[in-house]
Amino acid sequence: MKTTSIFFTTLLLYFLGVSNLAAKEVSIISGNLVDQSGNPVPYANVALISAEGLVDGTVSDENGLFRIETVKTGKVSLVVSSIGFIEFSSEPFELTSGLRKEMGQISMEEEMTGLDEVTVQSTRPEIIIEPDKTVVNVEGTVMAEGSNVLDVIGRSPGIYVDQDGIINLNGRTGVVVMINDRQTYMSAADLANFLRAMPADNIKSLEVINNPSARFDAEGSAGVINIILKKNTVDGVFGNVQAGGQYNGLWAPIGGLAVNVKKGKWTSNLNLNHNQYAIVNELDIERNFTLPEGVSNFSQDSKINQRDKNWFANGAVNYELNEKHNLGFNFQASTSNDRAVNTSFTEITSPGVAENSFLDSDSEADGHSDRIFANLHYDGKLDTLGTKIIADVDFTRMNSDSQALLSNLYWTGNDLGNGQRDQILTLNDMYYTIFTSKVDFSKPVGKKGATFETGVKGSWVKSDNNLDLSRALEDGPFEPDPNSNQFIYNENVLAAYASYKGNLSEKLSFQAGLRGEYSDIRGNSVTLGEVNTQEYFNLFPSVFVQHKVSDSYQIVYNANRRITRPNYRLLNPFVYYIDPLTSERGNPNLTPQYSNNFEMNHVLKGMYQFTLGYSETEDAFMQVFMQDEESRSTTTFTDNFDKTRNANFRAIVPVQIREWWGTSNMLQVNYNRFKSQIGDDYLDNAQTSFMVRSQHNLTLPKGFKVEVMGMYLGPQIWGQGQIEGFGWVDAGVTKSIMKDKLTIAVNATDLFRTQVIRAKIDFADIDTGFRQYRSNQGVRFTLRWRFAKGDSFRVNQSSGSEEERSRLNQ
Repeated sequence: MKTTSIFFTTLLLYFLGVSNLAAKEVSIISGNLVDQSGNPVPYANVALISAEGLVDGTVSDENGLFRIETVKTGKVSLVVSSIGFIEFSSEPFELTSGLRKEMGQISMEEEMTGLDEVTVQSTRPEIIIEPDKTVVNVEGTVMAEGSNVLDVIGRSPGIYVDQDGIINLNGRTGVVVMINDRQTYMSAADLANFLRAMPADNIKSLEVINNPSARFDAEGSAGVINIILKKNTVDGVFGNVQAGGQYNGLWAPIGGLAVNVKKGKWTSNLNLNHNQYAIVNELDIERNFTLPEGVSNFSQDSKINQRDKNWFANGAVNYELNEKHNLGFNFQASTSNDRAVNTSFTEITSPGVAENSFLDSDSEADGHSDRIFANLHYDGKLDTLGTKIIADVDFTRMNSDSQALLSNLYWTGNDLGNGQRDQILTLNDMYYTIFTSKVDFSKPVGKKGATFETGVKGSWVKSDNNLDLSRALEDGPFEPDPNSNQFIYNENVLAAYASYKGNLSEKLSFQAGLRGEYSDIRGNSVTLGEVNTQEYFNLFPSVFVQHKVSDSYQIVYNANRRITRPNYRLLNPFVYYIDPLTSERGNPNLTPQYSNNFEMNHVLKGMYQFTLGYSETEDAFMQVFMQDEESRSTTTFTDNFDKTRNANFRAIVPVQIREWWGTSNMLQVNYNRFKSQIGDDYLDNAQTSFMVRSQHNLTLPKGFKVEVMGMYLGPQIWGQGQIEGFGWVDAGVTKSIMKDKLTIAVNATDLFRTQVIRAKIDFADIDTGFRQYRSNQGVRFTLRWRFAKGDSFRVNQSSGSEEERSRLNQ
């Protein structure tokens, strides 16, 4: 702890010292980019060009605003370029020391090109660092070819996706994922399947928001990831068809269709995807139980064959009432069938007993789920100054049912014929409905660049979960199990916020906001006759300060407070048998966790990023393992830890080795500490860990593109557990033919079969270790055909309200 404190203190003092470096007197060139309809042109390249070449440059923000700060002098022209627009070049002017030049509103002329002839290639920076978020441009990059959206998310700054598809941001779980600025309302498992089914070629960019402002829901302690899909804004049709599959010992096909259409005032898009996710999970567990007469050992070998078949559809229709007002409808629909077959063999040694005991378990589980999400939205521009109002109404409904039969055979020594048999049958039916409504208003005020925002939101949730357990001995009838339970959950949340952003000086800008949320929660265990209620009101402040030290160096400070409410399933006091020795139960006494987050981000030349962050979470959710020495069984459940702390340092360093060889490199150092009373014992566990990732993109002759990514996670702790370090290497190659209409992609994962997880729990009376490998080594093959028809088109960069998020599972 002392070494870690010295390390982070030294880095903090160093960066604070750097921020006070005196900057030379600079010239400031600013302006606003709009298209011919008056809409902002974000993420355009803006440069000062002299007769000798590039002098300085920047990228316009999401509102089309740009600001170039430079200490250089000479005669220059302002040049603006963006995909789908004709390049703009100003009249030459003299750049003198301390010049303040306002270019005003620059109208960009759309580039009219025949659809059958155009090829869109990304010339923008792959990663754009903004004060409140990091934008990862995916469109036209190697990342988009032959990959799915979950793959791309896992390669983004500060993000790690574990083998279960759980997304970790800066060493923390609880990430909220949005699609086109609107909530997904999915469990972690459903979301992972959805993102695996969605081709990365369908998305334009990712927005990674470490510390969201008051405009966002306070839900989600780790941050927000917003997926922006491609969109057409000029009459025409474009899209793609893909087919392929993956082999990792099991064959899993994939296929999909994406279509974008615009005609007049109508704009629509549709994505249809099918994928199968197949894995073979090899799991070895060693458990030691300390008994009065000695130690009993359980050695368990399991193999789980799992296959999920998923069908997903999402689409949108938008109608332009006039130049200032739009109506839109979005929908998502999915259905999923999954099957898992588990075989497990356990050898049991007991002190003082000559012969060992054995347990042979087999289970078959089948599940089905259907989900529908619908969104109706309106956005309007109320004046020419930029005053906006946005309204959304959402509805989500999901039905899920599953059944699992666990068969067990127990015997001692060689007496297999006289073994005892039993069976456990689990039936689980669940549905939930979610209704939300919100309105957001923003208005420029006072000086140029200052904006006031406010809004209100309400959400109403109902979940009904019915768990039916029964047991049978030998070939006897199934008898009801007392752990069966019906659980009904209701949650109502009302929220309001206000925020203001403006400039303190030419070099300092800020944004401050406050969000208030009132929660009314009721959990009813119908079977047990128990009702748990929670009612609370919380305030969630947020502050952002951006310091532009020079034209090539800026510092962004931010701080906020967030909440994560327990997902509905974990509050259900169920008992679910994984095998006869291991069970999982719910916890109706779970309370929300609260986190206070601080971050200081240093950005050099718009590319190099060095970040210090600190987060402290009260009542943090954590999986707890409890062991019963008498029955020699293990139970897991989610409980509130007293406090967890996370301090992190992140460095992102892109290096262009050659014109055809570029790299993106990341180092992240995390210090985690977990403190909590667990039963009769007190946990105080701390460790410093690190994560290294190096991604290489190579453009080779004859149109071949290659991507190689290596990643290593050092040893780390997670609650009671200690996880050994592990790493892996992925690689992919793509080739486009037929005038870039057909792309062939081959991706290989875990080339050296090293993505093996080894972990141990040595706390109180628990002595358990396990090894897991989930057939990550595999090859994926994809064919993608792009089509386009119409007069002309360009890919739009617009984005929406950024309010929605989900909380069904973590």
